[in-house]
Amino acid sequence: MSIMSEAVDAKIASLPDWRGALLTRIRRLMREAVPDVVEEVKWRKATNPLGVPTWSHTGIICTGETYKDKVKLTFPKGSMLHDKHGLFNASLTGVRRAVDLFEEDDLNERALQDLFREAATVNSAASRSR
Repeated sequence: MSIMSEAVDAKIASLPDWRGALLTRIRRLMREAVPDVVEEVKWRKATNPLGVPTWSHTGIICTGETYKDKVKLTFPKGSMLHDKHGLFNASLTGVRRAVDLFEEDDLNERALQDLFREAATVNSAASRSR
């Protein structure tokens, strides 16, 4: 496992509740959907020293921010994604889109993996057009 993955391990370990379990599940789904995904943490600061888990493939696919009541998956290019399953439920203006996941939510794994794959595809297409 790479150093970057160890940083995500540390972030997940710091959340011994449903949020850590959900991030573990999201991480597994991401790795299955985009096998060559790059995993790291970004935006470390005094109020969040372990940073924000981030998954990239020729650009950020999404971030996994944690709050007391939710895990927020933010897709920086979300407005470019079709979201055929209607997962986006937050940050619905501008370019980015997010999926706020709460403890009681039933996670649609297939739909989330479709979104991960589509975001990776959009990133790859943008990378090729430069």
